[in-house]
Amino acid sequence: MHYRSILFVLNTKTPDAQIAQAAEAAALDDTHLVCLLLGQAPALPIYAYGVPPYGGMNIPDNWGEKVEEAQQARKDRVDAVEAILAKSNASGDVHSVLCATLDVKHHVSRLARVSDEAFLAANLRDDPDVMREAVAGVLFHSPIGLRLNGTVAQKADRVFVAWTSNEAASAAVHAALPYLKEASEVVIACFDPVMTAAADGQDPGVDVAEWLSHHGCTVTVSQFPSGGLEIGRAIQDRATEFGADLVVMGAYGHARIIQTVLGGTTRTMIEQTDLPLLLAH
Repeated sequence: MHYRSILFVLNTKTPDAQIAQAAEAAALDDTHLVCLLLGQAPALPIYAYGVPPYGGMNIPDNWGEKVEEAQQARKDRVDAVEAILAKSNASGDVHSVLCATLDVKHHVSRLARVSDEAFLAANLRDDPDVMREAVAGVLFHSPIGLRLNGTVAQKADRVFVAWTSNEAASAAVHAALPYLKEASEVVIACFDPVMTAAADGQDPGVDVAEWLSHHGCTVTVSQFPSGGLEIGRAIQDRATEFGADLVVMGAYGHARIIQTVLGGTTRTMIEQTDLPLLLAH
């Protein structure tokens, strides 16, 4: 897992200690750290008067000053992050943007497409809208895996793969292959499998286990009943019992709009913060 590029998405409030930890890990593993510093663009306070089309718009006189203050604060934070990278002797660079929330996914995806993996800083959860757009930028607009929880320097001795026979799960396993090859134990977990040729096959999980074994992975296959639990909850319970250092799963294997409205396994797993997670779509 050397000579990789990891996209580290953070914001101006991400603690220096977390950035330093990521930088030190990058230096130790010869990883290139691509830091994307997200900043919220000041909302344009336009006031209308009169009745259109005969009225007009009024922009406050201090609007330019607010923009300059935001840009200077962003520059100061960029300098601070660059100093942390230099102090750690880490290979990396810092990209900074001021943007509206809906544009976050575009900036994230642009860098994700030329990275090997993406990791989101924990404090992005403090702004759920930004978190949602950053997740979407990686999962729906780039080909790489997304990691949540844990640290950039994630080491995974025991990996729990939540497997089902769909493209999302396959993408996740491919994205997680560097971790799987270094793990001492990998479990392929199938929940409530449908053992038909059109669904999960007669031996769910065996095919992916055989493929991973060709890469030198130590793999076992387990089939679990959900017991009436929501699948996301069942995954957490079984992964915790296994002592997983990392959970690997496909994201949004069903229609995203359904999961957005009704919840779903992906949403449950993204919202939890106890288990390090690697997702791909």
